[in-house]
Amino acid sequence: MGKTKHTGPVKLDTSWKPSLWAGKLPLGLGRIKPHHFTDMARIAFENKDRLAYAYRILTRGVCDGCALGVSGLRDQTLTGPHLCTTRLNVLRLNTMPAIDGKWFEDVEALRRLDSAELRKLGRIPYPLSRKPGETRFTRISWDEALNRIAGKIRKIDPKQLAFYLTARGITNEVYYTASKVARFLGTNNIDNASRICHSPSKSALKRSMGIAASSCSYKDWIGTDVLIFWGSAAAANQPVSTKYMYAAKKAGTRILLVNPYREPSMENYWIPSIAESALFGTKILDDVFQVNIGGDIAFMNGVMKHWFEMEQRKPGSALNLGFLQAHTEGLESLRAHAAAQDWPVLERSSGLSRDRMREFAELLAGARTGVFVWSMGLTQHRFGTDNVTQVCNLALLRGFVGRAQCGVMPIRGHSGVQGSGEMGAEPMSLPGGVPLDAESCSRFEAEWGFRPPEWPGDIVGVTLENALLPEGHERKTRLFYTSGGNFVETMPDPDFVRRCLENVELRVHQDIILNTSTLLDAKEEVIVLPAMTRYEQPGGGTSTSTERMVYFSPEIKGPRIAEARAEWEIYVDLAGRADPARRHLVGFRSAQEIRDEIARVIPYYDGIQELKEAGDVFQWGGAWLCEDGIFPTANGKARLLPVELPELRRPQGGFHVTTRRGKQFNSMIYHTKDPFNQADRYDVLISPEDARRLDIRPDEAVVLYNRHGVFQGRARLADVKPGNVQVYWPEGNVIMPRGVYEPHAGIPEYQASVILEKAETFNAFKDSKYVEKRLEELEFGPEE
Repeated sequence: MGKTKHTGPVKLDTSWKPSLWAGKLPLGLGRIKPHHFTDMARIAFENKDRLAYAYRILTRGVCDGCALGVSGLRDQTLTGPHLCTTRLNVLRLNTMPAIDGKWFEDVEALRRLDSAELRKLGRIPYPLSRKPGETRFTRISWDEALNRIAGKIRKIDPKQLAFYLTARGITNEVYYTASKVARFLGTNNIDNASRICHSPSKSALKRSMGIAASSCSYKDWIGTDVLIFWGSAAAANQPVSTKYMYAAKKAGTRILLVNPYREPSMENYWIPSIAESALFGTKILDDVFQVNIGGDIAFMNGVMKHWFEMEQRKPGSALNLGFLQAHTEGLESLRAHAAAQDWPVLERSSGLSRDRMREFAELLAGARTGVFVWSMGLTQHRFGTDNVTQVCNLALLRGFVGRAQCGVMPIRGHSGVQGSGEMGAEPMSLPGGVPLDAESCSRFEAEWGFRPPEWPGDIVGVTLENALLPEGHERKTRLFYTSGGNFVETMPDPDFVRRCLENVELRVHQDIILNTSTLLDAKEEVIVLPAMTRYEQPGGGTSTSTERMVYFSPEIKGPRIAEARAEWEIYVDLAGRADPARRHLVGFRSAQEIRDEIARVIPYYDGIQELKEAGDVFQWGGAWLCEDGIFPTANGKARLLPVELPELRRPQGGFHVTTRRGKQFNSMIYHTKDPFNQADRYDVLISPEDARRLDIRPDEAVVLYNRHGVFQGRARLADVKPGNVQVYWPEGNVIMPRGVYEPHAGIPEYQASVILEKAETFNAFKDSKYVEKRLEELEFGPEE
């Protein structure tokens, strides 16, 4: 898949360039911006009881924050140290002492706390149990806990058993072991957090290019002609990446954003690890193309239509014809598809004019190299796979794949999530990403000594819904085993999710902290198991970054939660108790043993077994996948695929709404105010144009509503594409549709159509026929 090796970090250009400064006042005085050094002082104070241990984690461990894979304080992309508040914010999860046992005496008192307050109580100290009607958690032994779970597994159909693994510091060793144990117990109902974010990336890359990961490295950002972020505020969600953006700008790269909101964090950023940027900030973006929510497909069809028209006038002026003829198929069908597109329809759907689409098309046509980066702004749609397929089309038409300073990159949000699917912790494939077919199952049977089930497993959203199936149904979820995760605060329609979780007979929460989902009732019992962090796991662990770097994070000596256990070890112990006669088939005795097996079972992970010391790393697949235009498809060629416009109804008076992230790590919120725009968690970002049209004043109470729910917040004027609004996640999940999944990848949709009104109007008429009439207009009324 790739042969050129990563050659180590590039030397950072530290010369000062005032033309890139965000302002002349030092430290961004008077500007709305993050206060990195204040945050660092606060975090140091929070960890004052275990500063030495915190320092060892930061300097020896692999970051368990965003998925850029910083090992210690340095990485493989640029020279010099990294300072990142995302990593520092999650640091306390690893250094906290245990929860005071008195809290377990009163569940109602715990329920009065939000997730941030629960998190601050400390680590789960020992196994706990709570049955229906009980007002307290009872401490139980590990033997009691695992024997009860194993006993339940033996009583139910394997299709009624489901596993889920979050992204919280979980290593490849844990993902792989959980994947193997699930199949050992007879179920393919296993899923992970990565799928809820980036499964369309995998499905689209696979069908277009035959790959399922970033084709390039972060180093390729530096000096590429154009670096384009699609629906991704990487500066806010992967802040370490701003150092790479800084280096790219110094090397002459143009950086563009395609997004409904002109993200302030992408406009200007104060990078704490670079003196010049820390003092005066850095201008990042060169231009922003503000599309409608869901308008990316139309925008990209317009860009391609321009390119094909340019080609008619002058062949070779827009497309890389030599690359296309040698390494792709489907060009003529894509050309015909573009020709059939109607400009007014493309403009209405995308929200951009034909001329703006031409600007973008000409800019890319004049670029020799380009890197496309995207995130959940593209993936979390019911047409997410088609969104990413369009990005692949653009990259292929320009030949921006398989060579230096070129590539397609689904930027990940958490450390290690790239490895989750590669380790097989998902319902539709086995380790290595191979399909659940007879041939693959036979190969794994030869390796494992037991045959994986061949029936397709359920994605986690369906697993939750299955808890409400009638008694006796073979797919009714009766035992749900989740390693981390807080579904009440991450899935659409929280009230429905709460009912699903409470209808599971036995629910197991393997975690390091309590959250609001842990406190829900279950039909028979809730069991809580204390897990180790990645830094406590004996023998260390590995994680795979966005750019396919597999890093070794060693065990770091420090204070321990006495009864916490390594997560892979818990899975192994449980499997042995559920099926004692075959326990030797999953009997891992060390993390090294797991890595040895991963290297045998997943050929492209050969090398993971050699990672043993802090700083050890290798990149699977080489610096570039699809190098020299050779694609891992049946015929070695990439596929150009026409993509139809999705139906995006926005009746008169309606809005498209999407969710956004603030100062948070997944659902763990660290500040109620967004440091980049000063918005509160219940603010609704609305354009000044829309606010004037509706006579809505700044900070005025407003309501968003649809058939799914009602969201009450306050208007905050922002540079959002008119006709579109944004709310924060997970607070905005109440208006997101439940049970709507992307057909190729099964990702939940986090977009919706809503009515937006002043709160006083809504409250005055909510009990009348007015609201019902507005809802009918939203669903069936004439479109704008």
